[in-house]
Amino acid sequence: METEKIGMREFRENLAGYLEAGRPLAITRHGETLGFFIPAQKKSRKAEVEAMRAAARELDTMIAAWGASEDELMQEYKEIRRTSREKKRNAG
Repeated sequence: METEKIGMREFRENLAGYLEAGRPLAITRHGETLGFFIPAQKKSRKAEVEAMRAAARELDTMIAAWGASEDELMQEYKEIRRTSREKKRNAG
């Protein structure tokens, strides 16, 4: 992959676009290379899905160890949400 040369001012003004593009860049000032931007590798969609599945399996294991039923968990979740809503209402 060829490194594109880009001026420091242009890089700064269009930073978000360059970060999203994910291309390596040589950052220059007055034609002299000051440094390089080398993007990190993005995680693949497949890796993200597998990470979520692994987290779900771990959560299932924890829930089973607690001995909690689905109904008990849902009731606790609803109570947490209700309390959160009340705090927001009272804060505003």
